[in-house]
Amino acid sequence: MDKHFLNPLFAPSSVVAFVGNADDPGGQTPAGRTLREAFRADRFDGTLRFLDVRTKGTLEELSQTHADLALIALAPRDVGAALEIAGRIGCTAAVVISSGIGAEQAAQWRKIAKREGVHLLGPNSLGFQRPLLHLNASVAGPLAKTGPLALVSQSGALTSSMLDWARQNGVGFSSVVSLGPHTSVDIAQVLDFLANDQATHSIIVYLEGIDDARRFMSALRSASHAKPVVVLKAGRKPAGNEAAQTHSAAIVGSDDVFDSALRRAGAVRVRSFVELFSAAKCLASRYRPVGKRLAVVTNGGGPGVLAADWINEIGLHLGKLSAPAQKLLLPALPPLASLTDLMDLSEDALPAHYRAAIDAASADSQVDGVLAIFSPKPGADAAAVAKALADIPRPMNKPLLACWMGDSSVGKARLVLADATIPSFRTPEAAVGAFGNIAAFYQNQQLLQQTPPPLSALAKPDIEGARLLIESVLAERRKVLTEMESKTLLSSFHIPITRTLLARSANEAMMIATQLGFPVALKIDSPDISHKSDVEGVALNVMNGTGARDTYIEMMERVARLAPEARINGVTVQKMVRARRGREIYVGMVTDEPFGPVIVFGAGGTMIELLNDRAMELPPLNQFLARRLIERSRVAETLGEWRGASAVDMEALEDVLLRVSEMVCELPELREMDINPIIVDESGAISVDARIVVASSTHAVASNTGHTGYGGAGNGYQHLAIMPYPARYRREWPMSGGGTYIVRPVHPNDAQMLQALVQGLSPESRWFRFVSRFHELPPSMLSRFTLIDYDREMALVAVVLERSVSPDGTVLESERIVGVSRYITNPDQTSCEFSLVVADEFSGKGIGSRLMESIIDVARDKGLAEIDGLVLATNPDMLKLVRRLGFTVKAFPEDPDFKLVTYML
Repeated sequence: MDKHFLNPLFAPSSVVAFVGNADDPGGQTPAGRTLREAFRADRFDGTLRFLDVRTKGTLEELSQTHADLALIALAPRDVGAALEIAGRIGCTAAVVISSGIGAEQAAQWRKIAKREGVHLLGPNSLGFQRPLLHLNASVAGPLAKTGPLALVSQSGALTSSMLDWARQNGVGFSSVVSLGPHTSVDIAQVLDFLANDQATHSIIVYLEGIDDARRFMSALRSASHAKPVVVLKAGRKPAGNEAAQTHSAAIVGSDDVFDSALRRAGAVRVRSFVELFSAAKCLASRYRPVGKRLAVVTNGGGPGVLAADWINEIGLHLGKLSAPAQKLLLPALPPLASLTDLMDLSEDALPAHYRAAIDAASADSQVDGVLAIFSPKPGADAAAVAKALADIPRPMNKPLLACWMGDSSVGKARLVLADATIPSFRTPEAAVGAFGNIAAFYQNQQLLQQTPPPLSALAKPDIEGARLLIESVLAERRKVLTEMESKTLLSSFHIPITRTLLARSANEAMMIATQLGFPVALKIDSPDISHKSDVEGVALNVMNGTGARDTYIEMMERVARLAPEARINGVTVQKMVRARRGREIYVGMVTDEPFGPVIVFGAGGTMIELLNDRAMELPPLNQFLARRLIERSRVAETLGEWRGASAVDMEALEDVLLRVSEMVCELPELREMDINPIIVDESGAISVDARIVVASSTHAVASNTGHTGYGGAGNGYQHLAIMPYPARYRREWPMSGGGTYIVRPVHPNDAQMLQALVQGLSPESRWFRFVSRFHELPPSMLSRFTLIDYDREMALVAVVLERSVSPDGTVLESERIVGVSRYITNPDQTSCEFSLVVADEFSGKGIGSRLMESIIDVARDKGLAEIDGLVLATNPDMLKLVRRLGFTVKAFPEDPDFKLVTYML
């Protein structure tokens, strides 16, 4: 059960091919002929057999035939029959290579495949290649060279083009997978397989669209946590809400949201075909920079300046040697060398000078990466300089990139760099862009590590009150909340607002204004008016009672004339916010298709669309994510000490974002939200105006009385693309023999503690859990075990607090993981597979039983029907435990060394 369910598809040991009769040219499709020729060109490592659905006697052969994978390249009329035969001979995977198949026909084939228990790649696919197995199950061209990259593409034409480009540039692949419209095995499942594929070190993806954002984000996050993922996405189109009722919806485009989703998933986005491969080549080098500072070593000022210009253009920083490092290096360089900004070695630079400069930059804490540029000079040996770079011991602790400019005179040097696996580029801009992708990968990995819970550690909001308010609005068949309703909703989540009262007459407006104190602002209150200023429904700086009364009368007359059909509740009165040097900010929320709710931050005020300052993040947020969201906006530059104004209260601004995140998580009915402006200064933040749009939600909301005792139904937060950290599963338990321990969901930060648990297991315990002799978890497995999608899997860890005394007598406390239970949902989405391990010295303390009971409760809470697992027949303690918990224990037909244990939830 440890093998991935797509192993029969991408790593088959036996294949049957339905490609038509070779003796009957009319019975073969062009794809069938191409596939047959591909198998002649490359001998598959496993067994291969050709079958014909139209040949008599085929059915008699079925009892002697078995295969993992069926390749089908037939006319549409014969595909259904081929899928049925594939099922009869035990195939659990099939590829249908075809094009132009509509949704209805594809649905019929999916139905047959599901009935036969076959995972179907296609239709509308060029197939796939697995060079390591010498398996070319595609019509995308000759079998690719073997290499560490995996390519997944939603365009057949681009797949062929990429393979052709790779052949000319010596790029190899572990896998090449072509996906098209209506395929059953989708991009999320392929990414999930590649994340666990040992032959794949990095993944490049060409993407045109996704159907299920939650599944896509889950798979992409898992893959990019294990290995670098680079994405090239086609198409830029506006957000789906054409009405643009709020400012947020008006300025956020779907491509911007996609950028935000990729950042949060830890992947890197590129914008061009060539950049896709250059980024993958750099990321595959496993460089992990700690910043954006790129030092440039050059023998020519012009190319160096071009590199420096592009460094600034794309938001990087020019890395400069520290003064002590410059002092040490300068005597070892030519007399005309300069280290002030660029590391310009002058035209007299020799290989030894390049080596000295690169060594100095690599050792300097003010530098995060090095770009070596060589321009051909009379008497200079381009290959010798390249050899100096190639001789630097590997691995380097910082990225080293090269740019050998020119053409024929540097051809040999580029081969030297390629043999040394030093990423080499023809222009400074391309090299700097590649380093930018490495830096983006590191930064996005930091975002990937963040798995916030739906509620922050701030004071608990009035969620039920907020839901009742929304229900009352929807009951009136309204979608747009009034200003009073919007501010009440914000108050339910403790977002500071200006005190606002509703006046229903001119005299009432005068009295309220007098009580609040002048100056005041008056605004029309109507559920039918989206933007008050469009109907002259806003009056600011009203200075006295008479002015408030007259303004009310005039506003009501104007609005009645300009919006005669609008329902008018009255006029809101609020005291003007007087922050002498306050900054105007806006925080918004928009619903994207398909990623769901997105939180937007930027400069606010009346010119919000003109400023077009936007930064986006997918919820949920924590303080780290909130701070990064603020930093990505242009208005962030004004939030510190700025033109004589004190720095704003950043914590208050972050709290507003955390509160908005809570609203988005807990209220799936929210569709759009516009809090603008928020006045923020050194004393705090206050929301002056707000507008909220709601709609009935198709997603279940977490209940307050879950039957599992965890306080929440398992179907909550389905409206989010990223599942929040399920803090509700945290429990503290007494330990047999004394003491307590905590059972909680695993967190990405638990990686080192989990590794320590595995390293501390006895060889027997390690064998019982992993059926392996390894001493520690490989990096890819450690990543997969700690950063998980809590929607499709769960891992609960048992944690104890250990105390130690430092040399100075200070008592130190540290956490230690002493047990893990987990389940992974099976492809049928109704059952799951579990595992359990407990530290040897904590055996017999009840931890294993509690972890199993807890993981069973979570699986039941998620609506699963069955939990099962494989237990070694030689593991009596585990078999005794599962029997005591009510599992049935049976022989496992596929391997007598194991027992299949099953529990109906």
